[in-house]
Amino acid sequence: MERRDFIRLCATSCAATAVSFGDNAFADAKPRPYGRALLTDSGGQPLRAMQLAIGENYVFHYPFEGTPCFLLNLGKPSAQNVALKTGNGAAYQWPGGIGAQRAIVAYSAICSHQLTYPTRQISFISYRDLSTAASAGRPNMIHCCSEHSEFDPAAGAKVMGGPAPQPLCAILLEHDPGSDALFATGTLGGEMFNTFFSKYEMRLSLEHGGSRAQQRVSGKTAVSTLTQFCKQQVRC
Repeated sequence: MERRDFIRLCATSCAATAVSFGDNAFADAKPRPYGRALLTDSGGQPLRAMQLAIGENYVFHYPFEGTPCFLLNLGKPSAQNVALKTGNGAAYQWPGGIGAQRAIVAYSAICSHQLTYPTRQISFISYRDLSTAASAGRPNMIHCCSEHSEFDPAAGAKVMGGPAPQPLCAILLEHDPGSDALFATGTLGGEMFNTFFSKYEMRLSLEHGGSRAQQRVSGKTAVSTLTQFCKQQVRC
């Protein structure tokens, strides 16, 4: 290989790496609007905040058809205006939960370490309260059994243990006090969606049919319990 070709190849590789890093949005922690989506029950009716059981794992998909999220009622007020950082040090502020007690929160269910996520067959990641906490972990955390990363949902999914390099990406929610309805409106923090789509392209194609996994959620998105959504939950 001639020297000029080698230099050109190196430059191209560096550019590709930079684009890939940027696509993962580690460097951009600003709120990102993706469209307002009503959270519904399995029958398509608006889900009410009062229907959410404390400590239950609820799953919905947003901002894409193939990206799962956790919806949680913590049963107590969450922290507000929590200062956090992405994996590369970009600072952002999580505003806190919503609802009457500011106890309702939502996060991407894609672990920020190895991109573990709940599938229809099995889930290695979930919220654990006192009764279901991991034997070696803290209670009231989102725990990933892949490498035992722990995230505090009451503090913006801040990393509390394990190798995860950054908090889970937060899903921004709105609550209509009049109707008690809930809406997803965007994300906040370090996204990992492009890397997720690349890593699980074949699996997502089979799960969702072709390229549907990468389609934006439009209008509404159904919510179910994690128990209803997947066949098996791994308790580590």
